[in-house]
Amino acid sequence: MVNRSLVLGAAALAGGMLVSGHALAQAAAECGGIQKTLAERKELISKANTASQSKKKMTPQEACSLFGRLVTNGTEGMKWIAANKEWCSIPDSFAEGFKADHQKVAGIRTKICGVAAQATKMEAQARAQAQNGGGGGLLGGPGLTGSFKLPQGAL
Repeated sequence: MVNRSLVLGAAALAGGMLVSGHALAQAAAECGGIQKTLAERKELISKANTASQSKKKMTPQEACSLFGRLVTNGTEGMKWIAANKEWCSIPDSFAEGFKADHQKVAGIRTKICGVAAQATKMEAQARAQAQNGGGGGLLGGPGLTGSFKLPQGAL
């Protein structure tokens, strides 16, 4: 005869291993969650590098949009790292490096989007000036108006 408490203890141990195995599998899936964010970030950085080396440059508006997506990606990454740093044993060096990169990208985005806003404003002013009949003169001004009479007499 098998001791009933021994069977119950073995079943409890097996059940505990099953639950902890499930928790480990779930933790592995959660710890891999940053991979999607990192892959997207790599793709965005690749687009920025390709554009900077291309003959056809991005417009300020396109660059602003790209860096906006990079900042959004970095914000998501920062939230994930903060939430999972301890559980997934994320090294401090990785977290600090990611944060520094995120701050650098945010600073670049601020500058690029400022240039984009200025370019958009200047384009709108030029369109408005062209529609109002201006823009015919030298240096984009309204031009000279009026008449100039040549002196009469023997030349």
